[in-house]
Amino acid sequence: MATIKHITVIHPKHGEVLSETFMDEIQFKLFLTLIHSSIELKNDLSTFNGKDFFIHIPANILKECLIVGNTKEVSPAEIVMAKSKMES
Repeated sequence: MATIKHITVIHPKHGEVLSETFMDEIQFKLFLTLIHSSIELKNDLSTFNGKDFFIHIPANILKECLIVGNTKEVSPAEIVMAKSKMES
């Protein structure tokens, strides 16, 4: 069994602002730390991986959001199915 980590950021007016899934525990913790730091320091949440993922959420929008992080146990077969859905 593997564990999938998921984070969702939902704004009351704009709806789902961010929905990300992670397989890597370290990446998940880093992303949660990035969000937490942005909220605590009242800074915009901005990140870019240099390739295909860019996000910018202004601090005033972020502070109004509901942020939910969770983990789920999945089988290897479910992981393969999820990857094939993302690729198509």
